Amino acid sequence: MDRGSGAKDLEPESIQRSTLTDIKGVPLFSNTLEIWDPLWGFQARPDDLLICTYPKAGTTWLQEIVEMVQSGGDLQKCARAPIYNRIPFIELVHQVLSGLEDAEAMPSPRTLKTHLPVQLLPPSFWEQKCKIIYVARNAKDNAVSYFHFHRMDQEMPEPGTWDQFLEDFITGNVAWGSWFDHVRGWWEAKDRHPILYLFYEDMKEDLAREIRKVAQFLDVELPGPLLEKIVQHTTFANMKANPMANYSTVPTSLMDPAVSTFMRKGNVGDWKENFTVAQSERLDEVCGRELGGSGLTFRTEL
Repeated sequence: MDRGSGAKDLEPESIQRSTLTDIKGVPLFSNTLEIWDPLWGFQARPDDLLICTYPKAGTTWLQEIVEMVQSGGDLQKCARAPIYNRIPFIELVHQVLSGLEDAEAMPSPRTLKTHLPVQLLPPSFWEQKCKIIYVARNAKDNAVSYFHFHRMDQEMPEPGTWDQFLEDFITGNVAWGSWFDHVRGWWEAKDRHPILYLFYEDMKEDLAREIRKVAQFLDVELPGPLLEKIVQHTTFANMKANPMANYSTVPTSLMDPAVSTFMRKGNVGDWKENFTVAQSERLDEVCGRELGGSGLTFRTEL
């Protein structure tokens, strides 16, 4: 398979929306269940770097930042293939694509991606003490972004109306489960494992500062000019225009940009365009209950 071809790899045979199945209490795609045993038995290596997020929380943004940091700002290296081919998504199964197989075949050092909640991460990542970078995004903006992603990605489950989707999001009846469990589980894991926990809102506020944190975590020196180069390359506008990062290489029958682009607005506070006052108050109440005592707080506007 030509790993640099992008769209060829993802050419759909027949598109149908996925169904979810329960895996150890978490809704995941039914085809993930088919590879669960080898996924759970995945052999991490000590020099693996794992990028982890709840879906639509800045995953692709962080992936591109990490590649730029690791490559010393080598734009050519970052343009060698679409992001989904450069960094295997370990639980992804898609016709001829297998993130698990891609990861296993990849030479070290590997950078890998997952959306798995902390309790479903293959145990070898803990055993090998792999470095993990996690990005969390406030629940309101995350829900809106995830809703529009369901609308445009023709393999995601049918989202229904915004009201229906928000209810599913709050109750955790969406792929990868509860946002509350996800962000809190990884937050608590950082006390016992080498995890850099970042916030989407902090990245929007001061991208250079957060990139420095990434570089420091990876033991990479970032001179001022190189930092500025990475900042410029990974601004939202440049990411949205970059075909190696914006998923525009995926066939439109699979991800329909006429419905919504993969990278839509990238704002903090866009939730205000979607939430009613009652919905906002309800989610605030649930956040307070589910995150209470964790020390984990989120900003919903800048």
